[in-house]
Amino acid sequence: MKNAETPVFKLILLGGLSSLGSALMAELLKRQHEVIAVVDDLNILAPRPGLHFKIGGLNSVDQAEQSVAGGSAVVCLLAALAPDDFVAQPRLSQALVAGMSRTTIRRLLLVGDFSVLDHSEGHSEQQRACADQIVDLLQRSALHWTLINTPQQVAGLGIEHFHQTHGTLEPGLREPLQHLARVAAAMIDALELKLHYGEHVNFVF
Repeated sequence: MKNAETPVFKLILLGGLSSLGSALMAELLKRQHEVIAVVDDLNILAPRPGLHFKIGGLNSVDQAEQSVAGGSAVVCLLAALAPDDFVAQPRLSQALVAGMSRTTIRRLLLVGDFSVLDHSEGHSEQQRACADQIVDLLQRSALHWTLINTPQQVAGLGIEHFHQTHGTLEPGLREPLQHLARVAAAMIDALELKLHYGEHVNFVF
């Protein structure tokens, strides 16, 4: 039974059809939070208690507002929505921030290719410009935001995998599964404990 003193989030998850998205859904449900995953197809995943789906996206401010409506916090996996597209990512971020500003939701975890903010080696000028645009956008907003570096992921991991991180796994999956599960747990800790407001975070385990 959940402790009545622990806040319950109705979390809006954008980009949830990814390995990190699956890890987040598993961790949120384990902690008895409610998850609303924004998807293109309502039948793409099997329903589970506490997990809901809604059609939406970040193609416009209106769509972004409708996508996040009804939540208490938003997690956006930007790199999953527009992988390596450093032109689209600032546009999607702008729609998200503007859409959230029309609601009462203020908490945002934005996960993306932000390691360029730590060191420029190995990154393009376009990637640096993308990150700078997003940081400037967030700093000018009224949101309680946290920027998080996208962790290394393994394609094709679903929510079922994260219910058996200590069980029988395919060869080579245990370490990346456990790493993603730890990152997801740290992200939910940041929400529950109100940590890292206005900060850029890289979770290393």
